[in-house]
Amino acid sequence: MGTDFSSENKQIAVVMFTVNSPQTEIELQQYYDLRWRILRAPWQQPRGSERDEYESTAIHAMAADSQGNVIGVARLHQTDKTTAQIRYMAVKARLQKRGVGKALLHYLEEHAIALGVRLIKLNAREDCVRFYIKQDYHITGPGHVLYGEIKHQKMQKQLSQSAVTIENPFRGD
Repeated sequence: MGTDFSSENKQIAVVMFTVNSPQTEIELQQYYDLRWRILRAPWQQPRGSERDEYESTAIHAMAADSQGNVIGVARLHQTDKTTAQIRYMAVKARLQKRGVGKALLHYLEEHAIALGVRLIKLNAREDCVRFYIKQDYHITGPGHVLYGEIKHQKMQKQLSQSAVTIENPFRGD
């Protein structure tokens, strides 16, 4: 699927998707499966390693394409009254730079604002830092090294109580 937008015959596929919280047991299974396949399986980590003690109290965001396939996931949990942390953000590689990650962040930021959260923190893998900077997150220091090889940067974003705006998700950032 695509439309020719240049004389070089490059094609751009528009990805239609929705972002919601998983509602059914099947959606939850698909949500955790994608988290594991992207964030843990490449490092031979067991199933279950994609979950932690905050799952039952967290806000979960799941992007699904028009056929209902899960294409991206993320999670937010409050660490205190005005602070929250985003963890387990993952988008299928072939769909990155198509607005899915931006939409997942927007969804979680809107929920955070509704809860009175003023500051969101996260630990970004080094290859994702540029994405978060474009979403107005700032590096606050070095983070941990996961599995002895995946370097992270600590990042945060100050939220205003006004509505979060999202730019055109098809911009290709």
